Amino acid sequence: MTQQITSTGLDEAVKQSPRKWVYLFSEGNAKMRELLGGKGAGVSEMTNAGLPVPPGFTITTEACNAYYDSNKQFPQGMWEQALAALKIVEEKTGKGFGAKNNPLLVSVRSGAKFSMPGMMDTVLNLGINDETVQGLVALTGDERFAYDAYRRFIQMFSKIVLDTDPRDFEHLLEQYKEHAHVATDAEIPAADLKQLVSDFKQIAERQSGEPFPTDVHQQLQKAIEAVFSSWNNKRAFDYRDFNKIPHSLGTAVNVQTMVFGNMGTDSGTGVAFTRNPSTGEKVLYGEYLLNAQGEDVVAGIRTPSKISRLQDDMPHVYEQFQQIAQKLEQHYRDMQDLEFTVEKGQLYMLQTRSAKRNAQAAVKVAVDMVAEGLISEEEAVRRVEPSQVYQLLLPRFDDEEKKKASKEGRLLAKGLNASPGAAAGKAVFDADTAAEQGKAGIAVVLVRPETSPDDVHGMLVAKGILTARGGATSHAAVVARGLGLPCVAGTEGIRVNEHEHLLRVVDSGFVLKEGEDISIDGATGEVFAGIIKTVEADFNKEVDLKKLLSWADKFRTLGVWANADYPRDAQRAVTFGAQGIGLCRTEHMFMEQERLPIVQQMILAKTTEERQAALDKLLPVQRSDFKGIFEAMIDPQTGEGYPVVIRLIDPPLHEFLPSYEELLVDVTRMETQGGHEAELAEKRKMLEAVGSMREANPMLGLRGCRLGLLFPEINIMQTRAILEAVEELEKEGKTLHPKIMIPLVGHVNELKEVRRQLEAVAHEIDQRFGRTIEHKFGTMIELPRAALTADQIAPVADFFSFGTNDLTQTTFGYSRDDAEGKFLLKYIDGLEEPGMKDKVKILPVNPFQTLDRDGVGQLVRMAVEKGRKANPSIELGICGEHGGDPDSIEFCHMVGLDYVSCSPFRVPIARLAAAQAALSHTERDR
Repeated sequence: MTQQITSTGLDEAVKQSPRKWVYLFSEGNAKMRELLGGKGAGVSEMTNAGLPVPPGFTITTEACNAYYDSNKQFPQGMWEQALAALKIVEEKTGKGFGAKNNPLLVSVRSGAKFSMPGMMDTVLNLGINDETVQGLVALTGDERFAYDAYRRFIQMFSKIVLDTDPRDFEHLLEQYKEHAHVATDAEIPAADLKQLVSDFKQIAERQSGEPFPTDVHQQLQKAIEAVFSSWNNKRAFDYRDFNKIPHSLGTAVNVQTMVFGNMGTDSGTGVAFTRNPSTGEKVLYGEYLLNAQGEDVVAGIRTPSKISRLQDDMPHVYEQFQQIAQKLEQHYRDMQDLEFTVEKGQLYMLQTRSAKRNAQAAVKVAVDMVAEGLISEEEAVRRVEPSQVYQLLLPRFDDEEKKKASKEGRLLAKGLNASPGAAAGKAVFDADTAAEQGKAGIAVVLVRPETSPDDVHGMLVAKGILTARGGATSHAAVVARGLGLPCVAGTEGIRVNEHEHLLRVVDSGFVLKEGEDISIDGATGEVFAGIIKTVEADFNKEVDLKKLLSWADKFRTLGVWANADYPRDAQRAVTFGAQGIGLCRTEHMFMEQERLPIVQQMILAKTTEERQAALDKLLPVQRSDFKGIFEAMIDPQTGEGYPVVIRLIDPPLHEFLPSYEELLVDVTRMETQGGHEAELAEKRKMLEAVGSMREANPMLGLRGCRLGLLFPEINIMQTRAILEAVEELEKEGKTLHPKIMIPLVGHVNELKEVRRQLEAVAHEIDQRFGRTIEHKFGTMIELPRAALTADQIAPVADFFSFGTNDLTQTTFGYSRDDAEGKFLLKYIDGLEEPGMKDKVKILPVNPFQTLDRDGVGQLVRMAVEKGRKANPSIELGICGEHGGDPDSIEFCHMVGLDYVSCSPFRVPIARLAAAQAALSHTERDR
């Protein structure tokens, strides 16, 4: 009856508002993440499941967006709904908000649709003042607890809501501990805490310029405003940018009855995961602190105990928590991140959400849950991020190198292995320096006493994170795992001096200063001075990953090929699961030292005969090159070869010659010094040749098919080498599928003429061997005109391969090297404009890394449609960097390409991304 009466008050408030802005926990559910945020949806689901959740309510993400739309004013009716919901919480708990007797204290927490650990703000113990604190004392009989809650509230509210400098509070707290001769906050006597509350208020008033608010409703209003405002703080904005989370979602605000973990040794607080977030092992993993509040665990100020010890400290609580954890994982069918508090032996659940996990854990959990019957193979494929596959295959420290470093005394300390991986770079002791150096391309390891959410901009660009304090569920560890960064936390063997920018090893006194090399192993927790060499990950040992990718292969429709210029690259690509070679660049073969002089002879030849003589020397070398590639791409079981696309020579010839500037310096010096006449003559000859080939814009000059048209004997030699290599292997019973790609075609007549020349070579070789050697000729679509006239080019081509690196350059009018060095990164990060608070972003992402769908993508789509209409049997693929980018792969699936081709190391990523694209668009089509 009480519930019905009190709910009516909220219903009335809703009727008088344009929208329902507030939901009681009992009104929400797990499917309302977009409206209630992950935290609100999670506590609602737990409430409805009958779990022990302190009562509360959620203010929606829509209210947050309306707050911004109204120039940071609460939307009409929101505050009235919040007060009505608060009344219901009062009646459910039997407590009164602001009451002198039995006062209700609440927490005010953020909670967006996607988890953003530590990026937004929280206020605990709200509702306490000089009067209600006496009510807490009377209620609990524990003066120390009451004033500890009070000082915590003033400290947190001042930082979060009043925007004061937290260092003054921390410094004073340290002074009080020293005066009381105690080591931890929990040991400060009640009398000292009383005085500390008074001193804290003075600091808050001095810094903010206004008395500390004692009206509990004013406290609540200001706290809600602060949480809404934290949606757009710098760290949250940077985190969303990095993780590609839309800025338009907004955050919900959760107002929940406080339960207290700082009421003595029968109370505590903790964070736990239903499985190990670093390894994926099916074991309860987490940490807790006795006589503490939630921020003590995640802030890393005190090093907590492992969750397994709770079994000794509070056996009945541990057993209940285990059961709840298992129930929640079964319910959500995913690994959960749980927050809990124990008050006087009573367990309360404060949060459940899908747990952040590193790459190894993500893959293992997905595969294990299929085996356990919790999820399907399709769902497992959807759950693992392609970036996690990349992280899983990153290099690791060489064990022998680590042993050597240990013997040399370079093993400095060992901390908690909070997030696995190998990281090495310059030690940096503040986030601003890390951000500055990281963006400049310097490898840095961020070293902090403990990290805070304000450090996130430095964490985003660091190679790894090292902290002196904190546990495996501290802010540093949680964020590092989410970012896929190696992290060593709670390294108690070091002392970090952030003011002097150095760390000191406790046992030895060794000092490592900013800018010196440091290596951290997130898998073992080891910290080394200097750089430790790394070794490549062994794909064949990644059993779970191989199983997951075998499932992915069932769902994808795009082929996944690889770019490989040498047999070793081709073999690696096959190991990673490539089904062909989409780009073999022959110019890389020309650059090898033993053949470069022959290439230069060919380039410097004065006559066709001289050039042909040099090409005759190159022919057997190129034939051997191509034979090696083909052999690497033959299935040993069937003798069937995977398709191999070989691009004829593309760059301008002067790239194979010495630098004009360096030659000019050499000639000038030799002329000045005298002597060495023969060498000087050779240098002059080379300088003249290089000078005659110089171009104002080589990228758009004499290269690609243009070079082949002016010097057809080069293309002829390469085609002969390809087909003769095929013929040799086919004599051995192998079946091959060579594809010869003619680059930089802008007009159909270019392709017609080059193909005519090369078909003549193929016919001649067929005649010589008495049979037809299978082959295909195609072109790379890398110029806008080629895309626009694809219907004219397609009838002359057996395949198109989209060279989107050059197509991006020619569409945007950017020279990639110049753009990335001069302005492109500023376009992406944002331009500083005088008088404007926010940076002006010109581009959302680097178009050389992620395909520009609106511009370059339209040309690709047009070429696909026109090409297929003119030649229904034409094969279409993409090569270059975009072939390994998940967003670009999705676009390739959408426009109907046959395959993507990427670097060998990105083949596993492409296999997963292609499957996810197929599954995503199949679902949309239903």
